[in-house]
Amino acid sequence: MSAAHNPNLKLTLPMHVANLVCVRAGKAMPFTREELSAIDKRPIDAPVAVNFMGLTTDEQADRKHHGGPLKAVHQLAPATYDKINAEFGLRVDVGTLGENLTTEAVNGLPEMTEATVCIGDVFQYGEDKVGGEDSVQLRIVQPRRPCYKINDQIGQFTKVPNIASWVSKQGISGWYFQVVRDGMVNADLPVYLVERPYPFATLETLWQLSNSKEKFDAEVIEPWLEIECLEDSWKKVLSKKVRQDLY
Repeated sequence: MSAAHNPNLKLTLPMHVANLVCVRAGKAMPFTREELSAIDKRPIDAPVAVNFMGLTTDEQADRKHHGGPLKAVHQLAPATYDKINAEFGLRVDVGTLGENLTTEAVNGLPEMTEATVCIGDVFQYGEDKVGGEDSVQLRIVQPRRPCYKINDQIGQFTKVPNIASWVSKQGISGWYFQVVRDGMVNADLPVYLVERPYPFATLETLWQLSNSKEKFDAEVIEPWLEIECLEDSWKKVLSKKVRQDLY
């Protein structure tokens, strides 16, 4: 395990952990079930502004379940597509499942995945420029919960049933960022890990705890409940995982 992803090692931050290889945005378009969706994201060639609601050129058709300050930007590891395609014999392309950002690792470090990023991590996309535009900084605040639109999106091309359920069980649906600092993003920017306040709080672990049928000692769950930036619905799920006979 590299220093960037070993909670027992003190990190020297900021650390260059990846490069941004693609930025994507979508428009609300006619979808299945007589609905609109912007799940199909297309590459953006020019720099795009990012504010507290996300990429200014990006849209969400269902504002109740998508978008907003705590779901401002979505990142998904490209390995998710490799796993889906291998499992179901498909050829689903990167960008199909609604992500805005795609990165690749540098310097021999692991890729940014649910196993290597943590709740509370702040990543900077780009270099700070003296007298110029600030680089965007984004904080991970929650995993993405796969929904039926993943099934409908892939189901346009295949009859494979309930891929969303499989993705959920694997815990490979990516994560949402809150915007810490507005700025501009474009492909080919360096990505820096600038803060890691909760090195224990990997998304992989959060997913396992949240979806477990077991109960846990309070000392396992309580550190998660103390993470200020963790979105509240996840805290509600975790709070129900504590063994009540301990009180």
